[in-house]
Amino acid sequence: MPLLIAFIIAVVVVAIYARRNAGTRACRWREDRAGSKGALIKYNCITCGAEAFRSTGIPDRCMSGQGGASKL
Repeated sequence: MPLLIAFIIAVVVVAIYARRNAGTRACRWREDRAGSKGALIKYNCITCGAEAFRSTGIPDRCMSGQGGASKL
């Protein structure tokens, strides 16, 4: 019985840990200097096709569930 409880707890902990970064896992961002607008740098996701404009850093979340092009 204690072994079953420990197994269930372990499964829950692994599920929570695996889900923690699920929003960033799918997108692979590439910088597109030709599409940049002044200080805003354009990024394209090669996985889902989303677009994002950022002034600092690469986008940190997946936009594949938001239906296409988006701006951050």
